[in-house]
Amino acid sequence: MPRISEFFGIIVAMYCNDHTPPHFHVKYAEHEAEISIDTLETLQGSLPRRVLALVLEWSVLHRGELRENWERARQGEPLARVEPLE
Repeated sequence: MPRISEFFGIIVAMYCNDHTPPHFHVKYAEHEAEISIDTLETLQGSLPRRVLALVLEWSVLHRGELRENWERARQGEPLARVEPLE
């Protein structure tokens, strides 16, 4: 899994040539979800409420970087690391 960030046991990843809409993958323990970059809605899967709140807080802070990484992934380019939530 191509990790772009990790914080509080939460792993955030993106895959090259993944399906639209632009999104990222989140894994926490046995939970997994896909989150839309544009709307921040959960597209697939689920996360515990507290984890989802942390992911959404982080996403708002780094939405531009997430969009840039989505474009890199679509072009098959290496993804940039994104600062974790502190």
